[in-house]
Amino acid sequence: MSEVTVLDSVTVSELDLALVHALQVRPRAAWTDLAPSLGATAVTLARRWERLTEEGLAWVSAVPGPAFSSGGCTAFVFLRCAPAARERLASHIAELPEAVTVELLAPGRADLMLDVLAPDLATVQSFVDKELAALPDVLDIECVFATSLYAEGSRWRLGSLDAAQLSVLGRAGTPDGPGGPIVLNSLDRALLDALAADGRTRLTELADLIGTSAATVRRRLHRLSAGGVMGFRCDVAPAVSGLPVSVTFRGHAPAGDVNRLHRTLATLPECRLLAAVTGGANVLATYWLRDIGSVQQRETAACAQLPALHVTERALGTRTVKRMGHLLDGAGRRTGVRPIRPW
Repeated sequence: MSEVTVLDSVTVSELDLALVHALQVRPRAAWTDLAPSLGATAVTLARRWERLTEEGLAWVSAVPGPAFSSGGCTAFVFLRCAPAARERLASHIAELPEAVTVELLAPGRADLMLDVLAPDLATVQSFVDKELAALPDVLDIECVFATSLYAEGSRWRLGSLDAAQLSVLGRAGTPDGPGGPIVLNSLDRALLDALAADGRTRLTELADLIGTSAATVRRRLHRLSAGGVMGFRCDVAPAVSGLPVSVTFRGHAPAGDVNRLHRTLATLPECRLLAAVTGGANVLATYWLRDIGSVQQRETAACAQLPALHVTERALGTRTVKRMGHLLDGAGRRTGVRPIRPW
């Protein structure tokens, strides 16, 4: 298996990249289930994954499932602060569970961008007005709400597997959403906390962590997944993705064209996030790119696919401090976790 140095002198193999892609498709699959499509033994896959996680290069975690889009609230918050306060403010906000992602931006209209997830609109508004606005370093706040989410991190793929491998791998089939609202109890919430920290934790380990049996964990896990409450995603550091540059475009498109976003902008392979949002700039899209020179190319391609789109802002990310509850170092490697609690 050939070795590939991707970024920051980190060496990963083609098998490592294929393994990450496989876990993006089936995050909790057993190593024996993945082995046929990847052409490696289960023992080898387990050893490779252990190395990737120990070095903070890749990780699996529980995230809100399809049901969240109908019952929960997703917001994007842009903060402006004094230049000297940027790092301090980002570190403080990263400890708050409502801010699931915290990104430092290059100098511009905003200094920080937050992804905020909460059960409802009122909770987001309270977080913005009572917690963020009260911070002494915050000079200005802009908050927009997602009205439709066309692409997000759990749907993004590394692109290392070919069609034949994906066919062998198959897909983990679960219903698209719940038949009705699911009321979470303390056991469900403890399970969600544990899986938000490590989405591949074994049933027996989960049972020990939350004080119940493995059979109960299995039933609860199936209920939460099949009901659309919880999903899973496999995230990677830039050293694995080979895409160290993050840029968020904000723009405006006529209302009649907004629903075409999933057939246009979301099909571009570097698209990490695409949402229709409230406010004058009703489109928000984040791309992971290989270099700064690709920013203009991506904007040009996006506008070519959706000519009615007028890009009004380009926010260049300089560092992601926290991504979906996981703390990252300056190289984007995972160093810790602050479990998200949007349920």
